[in-house]
Amino acid sequence: MQAVDPVTTSTGAAPARVGTERLDELDATDLERHPTGIAEVDRVVGGGWVAGSAVLIAGEPGIGKSTLLLQLAHHAGQAGRSVLYVAGEESLAQIKLRAERMGVGASLQATRTVDATALAAHIERDAPDLMIVDSIQTLTVGEGGVPGSLTQVRDGTAVLTQAAKRAGTTLVLIGHVTKQGTIAGPKVVEHVVDATFALESAAGYRIMRALKNRFGPAGEVGVFDMTQAGMTPVANPSLAFLAERPSGVPGSVVAAMLEGQRPLLLEVQALASTSPHSNPKRVVQGLDARRVDVVLAVLERRAELPLGGLDVFVNVAGGLRVTDPGADLAVAMAVWSAVTNQVVPADTAFVGEIGLAGEVRGVHLMHKRVEEAARSGFDTLYGPPHDAASVHAVRHVAEPMRALKDRT
Repeated sequence: MQAVDPVTTSTGAAPARVGTERLDELDATDLERHPTGIAEVDRVVGGGWVAGSAVLIAGEPGIGKSTLLLQLAHHAGQAGRSVLYVAGEESLAQIKLRAERMGVGASLQATRTVDATALAAHIERDAPDLMIVDSIQTLTVGEGGVPGSLTQVRDGTAVLTQAAKRAGTTLVLIGHVTKQGTIAGPKVVEHVVDATFALESAAGYRIMRALKNRFGPAGEVGVFDMTQAGMTPVANPSLAFLAERPSGVPGSVVAAMLEGQRPLLLEVQALASTSPHSNPKRVVQGLDARRVDVVLAVLERRAELPLGGLDVFVNVAGGLRVTDPGADLAVAMAVWSAVTNQVVPADTAFVGEIGLAGEVRGVHLMHKRVEEAARSGFDTLYGPPHDAASVHAVRHVAEPMRALKDRT
């Protein structure tokens, strides 16, 4: 057998050996969680902060990022954990005024230093339990760098993340979003961090959504009310989102949705009107427009609902974005109600994915949806077969239409 020459580096020296470890011999206590102090945040992050993790929280200016993180810093301090707040955008006096208004952060340690290398050295020397950087767009690495540039944001995030992982510090980075709604900075920033969360606004509330989470489920949401005292968790989001639902109006139905692991009841609205155009409009807000197009096609072909000459508008009331395929049946019933002028009973909700043959398919975590509907006072739930007494099992999209038409 021919001998294989040993691999050497560019300097001619043999490379260092790669250290390996067996997974079953590792100490999993490194992933012990620490509660954030706010139940809704714990739900979204997966149960609490993980030591040595890097988290990115993004949102539009004024959405409440700094306010929420100031509250979380206060709760960590109350729990006896060391916290450092890096204020890159505001003066320390401004932060003090906000903290006094909210009644938090009396003993919070803060700094205006934005040099990522200096901050990384501080992390490795003092190992604070929690470090909050507001924001990554203010970080600098090296001399002559322009804060906010792609290189500075990328390198600053990488330097701090590596230091936090070595020291066991939970690193929380605040990031901005662009006009298009995407997180500002290079995409690599999202790959470097362990979790990415977005703060959004819907129906006057603040929604915290997990876009990526290595330590919990992605897609989870938390709902908050922005008050003078900061972000206040909403105890019953379903009733909050349905508070302004009109009664006795065609085209309005309630959908039993699922965002992450959380069941929510949301209002789906539809409006149909005679189109003056040769190509009728299809306007969709809060839902996947292509999925709604499929539902409309199924209604025409499988339920014989005439939509050819109608402009159709479909909307999730409140401005919340929904990706759950379980909304299909609610969309279909809202459009049917709008076209036929049939009012759907106020105590009725819908759930189910619709296939191209018009069949109603099962959905994920049906039992949670049933429980949420019952808890919110919806006595009737049309959906795929389930053993709950409140569920009216339907196997085809036309079945609930016939049932409700007979009731009226």
